[in-house]
This record gives sequence, structure tokens and C-alpha cells, in this order.
Amino acid sequence: MKVTKGANKTLFINTLSFTFCFAAWLLNGILVTFLVDNQVFNWNAVEIGWLIGIPILTGAIFRLPAGILTDKFGGKPVFAGLLLLCAVPMYLLSYANGFWSFALCSLGFGIAGASFAVGIAFSSIWFPKEKQGIALGIFGAGNAGAAITTLIGPKLLDILTDGKTNLEGWRDMPRIYAAFLVVMAIVFFLSTKNKKPASSTKNLKGMLEPLKSVRVWRFGLYYFLVFGCFVAFAGWLVPYYTNVYALDLATAGFLASCFSLPSGVIRAFGGWLSDKFGARKVMYWVLGTSLVFSATLIIPKMDIYAAGKGIMAKSAGTVTAVTDAYIEVEGVQYPLNEKMGKLTSADEEFHFLPAKESWQQALVKEGDVVKKKQLIAEGKTHIYFQANLWIFAIIAILIGSIWGIGKAAVYKHIPDYFPEEVGVVGGMVGVLGGLGGFFCPIIFGYLLEGTGLWSSCWILMLVLSAICLIWMHRVVQRMVNKATPELVNKFEKNID
Repeated sequence: MKVTKGANKTLFINTLSFTFCFAAWLLNGILVTFLVDNQVFNWNAVEIGWLIGIPILTGAIFRLPAGILTDKFGGKPVFAGLLLLCAVPMYLLSYANGFWSFALCSLGFGIAGASFAVGIAFSSIWFPKEKQGIALGIFGAGNAGAAITTLIGPKLLDILTDGKTNLEGWRDMPRIYAAFLVVMAIVFFLSTKNKKPASSTKNLKGMLEPLKSVRVWRFGLYYFLVFGCFVAFAGWLVPYYTNVYALDLATAGFLASCFSLPSGVIRAFGGWLSDKFGARKVMYWVLGTSLVFSATLIIPKMDIYAAGKGIMAKSAGTVTAVTDAYIEVEGVQYPLNEKMGKLTSADEEFHFLPAKESWQQALVKEGDVVKKKQLIAEGKTHIYFQANLWIFAIIAILIGSIWGIGKAAVYKHIPDYFPEEVGVVGGMVGVLGGLGGFFCPIIFGYLLEGTGLWSSCWILMLVLSAICLIWMHRVVQRMVNKATPELVNKFEKNID
């Protein structure tokens, strides 16, 4: 089937608009960190998590109604109206003077996140089934809008505040974002042609019918991980880098954009892979790799001193000599491992794996009387794990890119199973994914408060990856068993 005339133009405008919306949606990741670091507001880790997560909540909640409205009225009026609507609270954010006013405005401009459901429904209707994977992947590349904020945001704030000498200059940043949203709304309305799916004639009850399927909620859980956690880390990595690695905001923002940008761009590649090899195969690879990388990143930067292997006297007697190299008890020498200071400058060196040094320290002195099996030298071990910045950054970029491929794979499933309800189903899946972006920063904050470890956020990623992988595999097994029961029984008999 040929691509509908005007489809590529519509896809381009959709993707551009979504990029601007995504940049606005994740504004707080940079702005809140800047305001706290410069003591404009005294917010703790939990409050920072809430402010980063609140816009994500709004974007998540409104994805379902936005998808329904798109299926009902078409993408042109809905997308243009959404852009204008978001510009108002974005502008009002410039007048916020505390946590609650900041939170209220964030709740408002967070509607920008609902643009995903609008764009997915409006893009898919222009393309045939065999092209929808790559088309939706290209649209989803608008996730790279996160990189616009994390990359340009710190530099823009530095300019607006005159090198941090006039901190009130931050208020111009949301005004600039609001102006761009208004301009994009005008461009979208003048450049696109409206189109609606066949399901637009259904009533609300009929449009919501597909949500009874467990499959929708399973797709939503996948998206909670690959999209919601991506959104969460797009904002959370900025304070992560500034606190764990003592980077300045500009460098932290650059590294956070290195996480966001590839994940958005590679989504188109994920759509192509899903079209070529099947979305399920791609998801197996995505979830398995996410599991492994999350486990790797859990290990925090460590500098630990622990008890090591000591020395016990083989027989009773009097200590006749104690040196740095040995202990002598009535002619019997016990060699000591000396401390060599191998890790004295470890922080200035490059260490990929944990480094260790062990030594023994005498507990007795010359003339002491010791008993058999008495501990005469205690063992000491120094373990140092650098959690090297560049290794962490590379793995973070890789896991972000893998999630980008996963985002395309999840949405490839939707037009395959629900071709006439992409807006509703895509909206619901987007809701669940968006909720991931909302809840994760808050959970990260509580995990940080509870453990004192910034790397504790990766524990949640490990658990989510495992749950998604196990659920998907069990569903696939049931499908295979149902499709080929005779073959399954034959295998089981042979195994028995």
C-alpha cells in the first residue's frame, strides 16, 4: 500500500511539534536543579523529585483523553489547541515564588506530555501498516527534545542570569519556552491537514472498549519502563551528576543530553527493527539488556575498610620480636603482609573494576605471652570502587538508547493489534508510561533518603526490567503452547 499524499509533511510537523513539547515537558529537570544549586529556593531531595515528576503526571493523565479527542476530531485542532493551552501555565511559571506556586504551574504546562498520544494517533493514520513502525519511530524521535533542554538550558540560564550574578533572570526562561509553544501552535495549524480514523463515529463507550484487554496494560508496563524511566532519568541525571561526580550544571546538563538525544534519535531505528524482525524479538533484547545494565549501575562509588585474613598463634609462648615484616613467637616466625599504599592515589587513577589492598597489623608486642590459636595479627582490607564517570556515562547512554529502541517496539504492537483504536490504546499506554516518568523521580528521592546512595535508583530499574521480561516470556510461552499443543506434548514426553 502506498503512503498517503501529505503523510511525510504531516509526520515532519508532528515530530517537530512533539520535540518542542518534550523540551517544555522536561524543563524542571534543569530549572529546579539550577534554582536549588544557587539557593534561590531551599528544596530537599523529595521536593525536587516531586517538582520534576509533577509535569510528567499531568502529561500522563491527559494522554488518554488527548488520544480519544484525536480519534474523534482529528489531530490538527487537538495538537494546535494543546500547544496554546500549555503556553499559559508555562508563562505563569515565571511568577512562581515558592514550592506550591511552582508545583501548580508545573501541573499546568505538564499537559505538553499529552502531545505524544495526539501525535501517535495523528501520524499512524497517514501510513499503511507495514510502514507504521518506522513512521511512529520517527515521530517518537521527538523525545530528543529532552536533549534541547538539558543541553541548551544551562547555557541559557547562565546568559539570562548574567553569569549567575542576577539570579532573578531565570524567570525569562519559561517566558521564552511559552513563546516557542505559541509559534509552534500557529505553524502546526497552518501547515497540516486534518484526518480522522474510521472509529471516530463510535461513542465514548465503544472507543474505550479495547481497554478491557490485558494486553493493553502489559504494553503499558513495558512503556512504564522504556519511556517513563527514560523521562525520569532525563531529569534525574542532572542532580545525579552534580552530586555524585561534583560536576557543574553545564557539564551535568551536557551529559544528561548525551543520555536523552541518542535515545530519541534511535527510536526511528527501533521502528525499522520492529518492522523487519518483529516487535516481540526486539523487546526480548531490550528487556534483557536493560536488566544487565541496571545491575551493573547499582554498584555505588565505594571506599571501604573491612576486616581481612588475620594470623593466629600455632602454639603458646612469648613474643620475641615484632617487626613490619613478621612476628616471632619463641623462634617461630609469622610473616606479615605489609601495607603498600596501592590505593593512596586511586581516585586520581583510572579503575574499571574494584581495586583491593590487604595487609596485616600486629596486635601484640615484644614480651607478650600468647595462647594457642590467639589472634596475634589482624587482617585489614581496603576496597575501592571508582564508579568511573565516563564508564557510568557510557553505560547510561547505552541503556537510554536501548530504551529508545524499546519505545518504538512497544508502539509497533499497537497498530498491529488495535488498528482502529490507536489513539485510545496509544493514549492509555502513554498514560502508564507517563506515570513512570512521574512516580520514578519521587521513588528515586525516597530511595536516596532511605539508603543515602544515589545509585539506589537503578535497583528499581533492575526490578522493573525483570518483571517485564518474565511477564512477556510467560505470555509468549502460553501463546506457543496454545498454537502448537501437540508439539509441546511431544517435547514434554521426550523430556520425561
